[in-house]
Amino acid sequence: MTHADDPAVLTGSAARFAPACAPSGEDFLAIAEDAFAGLPEGFRTMCANMVIQVTDFADEETLKHFGMESPYELTGLYHGVDLTHKSIADPMGGPDHVFLYRLPILMEWCERGDVTLRELIAHVLVHEIGHHFGLSDEAMHAIEDAAD
Repeated sequence: MTHADDPAVLTGSAARFAPACAPSGEDFLAIAEDAFAGLPEGFRTMCANMVIQVTDFADEETLKHFGMESPYELTGLYHGVDLTHKSIADPMGGPDHVFLYRLPILMEWCERGDVTLRELIAHVLVHEIGHHFGLSDEAMHAIEDAAD
């Protein structure tokens, strides 16, 4: 059988997508860690006790909490006590977490088509870290709008 006889073999401009596959959770985490490493040092220092985690979707309880009907609606989540509510007098708790939801981010990336996957992962990561700094969604959207 030749390539011409095999319908699974892509030719022409479509051939560049033949080896493409969705990044794994480990690949996603590596992209997020690289994006985090590119943030200013002072910013990273204030996130020293934060763990970045990648899962395919938010769990049912989280989706229900936010009133979301589809698991594709939530791309990321900050879980912890933001810096505006922490005190040195508080007992040392566990680390704060930023969850990146792989499949919703991939879906948004495919639907948008105007950003790289790294840019979108970095955007979601920075947005969730913004919650760590005590910023609301509305405040972050206002900052993004002012930057555009």
